[in-house]
Amino acid sequence: MPKRAKGRLFENRIVVWDIDASRRLFKDGYYGKPLGIPKPKDFQFDAPLILDLMEGYYLATKKVVEVEDEGGKELTPRQLRDVCEASYTDFGEKFQVYRKLREDGFVVTPGIKFGSDFAVYEHGPGIDHAPYIVQVVSPDSKMTATSMVRSGRLATTVRKQFIIAISDEEKKTIEFLRYDWWRA
Repeated sequence: MPKRAKGRLFENRIVVWDIDASRRLFKDGYYGKPLGIPKPKDFQFDAPLILDLMEGYYLATKKVVEVEDEGGKELTPRQLRDVCEASYTDFGEKFQVYRKLREDGFVVTPGIKFGSDFAVYEHGPGIDHAPYIVQVVSPDSKMTATSMVRSGRLATTVRKQFIIAISDEEKKTIEFLRYDWWRA
């Protein structure tokens, strides 16, 4: 088993400086993005890997990555979770969905460019386009008809299916609600 990759936290990103570890993480699950390479075509890049906090925390919980602060001091999983909770609204619910999708074999990336929490791939960036965008809500969230139409129209425009993940961290449950738009 390869040794754990080391990452260093800078604000809300984790940088893996070791090139071999960066390639391995990217190849093993399309984790992160190679610095300065927007669409890598293979796994032979020569750049550090940038992980967002969600995937960095996930990899830390799997004992794949050790994360240290800017000064080089190793962060405990609890300390890293505290950083995540300060950076994400409803981190627990979002992480529960991220973990579920990853463990079900999907590649999950930030969905900010689609106005959602996650973009979800069946195979990986560069291999296929993300067929799904996922918005995480809690069971007591209110959705208006306008927000549903807005989300559906956006998903249709970018040729993706819109999925609402209803995540209840206390009960440790997730329900997925998928929207399909039909033209008459």
